Parts: sequence; structure tokens; C-alpha cells
Amino acid sequence: MNLSAQSFYKEKQSRDNIFSIGIGPAMAYMDNGGQYRAFNFEVKPSVTASLIKRLNDRFDLRASAGMQWISSGGNPTPKIIGSWFEKHSAFTVSGPVYYFDLMPSMYVVPFANHMNRSLFNFYGGVGLGVMHASTEQTKTFDKDEIPTHHTITTGYIPIRAGLSYSIGPFSDIALEGSLMMTFTDNLDGNIGFNRYGDHLGQAQVVYRRYFFSKKD
Repeated sequence: MNLSAQSFYKEKQSRDNIFSIGIGPAMAYMDNGGQYRAFNFEVKPSVTASLIKRLNDRFDLRASAGMQWISSGGNPTPKIIGSWFEKHSAFTVSGPVYYFDLMPSMYVVPFANHMNRSLFNFYGGVGLGVMHASTEQTKTFDKDEIPTHHTITTGYIPIRAGLSYSIGPFSDIALEGSLMMTFTDNLDGNIGFNRYGDHLGQAQVVYRRYFFSKKD
């Protein structure tokens, strides 16, 4: 005999949408950013919010937006200062950078349902984005110099990886690192001093929340 009945196990359908918010320290690799081998550079805050759509048991697609503060730092030598002066390059820079990107990512431990995910999981991916910097720059270290305002918009390649820990049926906490490889060397108003372009790096604590089950 076959019987029909209503299921009250509402979580049998996977919650395939995730909202995440992360905050943490960040740094900027720039021509006037400091002495990186000596760890003499500025560390500033960053915040990122993401909407994530799980595509299957291993892959998802993430849309992320956020802000990072950048600032020059370190103690340049008189020789370096002379070179910047000759090139009319910026000695100091500070201001926010806003960014948005799309990125597919992969989970090391696949899961078909949010209720059956592992206690720990590792994820990572590479994407494509656009960022806009709005900074104040000076051409000397004179405290009386009035900074000038500069803006620049550029593309970048985000590389992110994280280690998540399940803290409940619908929530994770994660440690996440991001590297944003920009397509410019002019975020800081100083071009060609370092070997590479200007890039951003972040380390964030991220809260992830699963929401919206599929309907039967």
C-alpha cells in the first residue's frame, strides 16, 4: 500500500545562497608604500560583503563589493626622495579604494546540502573586478603642503582563499585572505619605482550565512 504524506523536514532542500561579511587588516603594495622586506609599511582596515550562489556540490559564484583604505608609509632614503622629486612623483598618498568583482570558487570538501557540510572546509578562486581609488596626494613631505585630490579606476584580478568552520546549521565563520592584482602602477601617483604594479592584500574574519531554501 502506498501512502502520501506531507514532509515537515523543511531543510531537506539545500540552502544554496550565502551572504558573507568580512573585516580585517589590509596592506597596499605601492611605489611609496614603504620598505616591504623590512615589514615597514602601513596596515589599514578593509571590509567586504558578498552574495554567493552555490552552483553544485563543489562550485559557487560570488559577487563581492568592499572598501580598503590605502596609505603611503616607510622611511625612504634621501636618494629615493631625490628620484621622486625629479620625476614629480607623489611622496604621500592616502584614501579609500572601492572595489567590485565576480569570482567562481571551489570547495575542497564537496557538499550537496547545507545540513551535511563538513565542520571545516577550504575554498578558493580567481575572478575579475573593477576598483576605484579616491586619494589625497602630496609631492613633498612638507606638512604645510596642501594635498591634491586624485581618482583612478582600473581593473584587477582577485585571488581569494579561505578556511571555514561551521558554527551552526546556517552559519560559518572563516579566515579569508585576498590578493587583488591591479592593472595599474598609478594608484599612488608614483610610477615605476617598484618592480611591479600596485596591488592590494587583505586578511579578514568572515561571517557566512546560508539562506533561502528551494521550494518543493
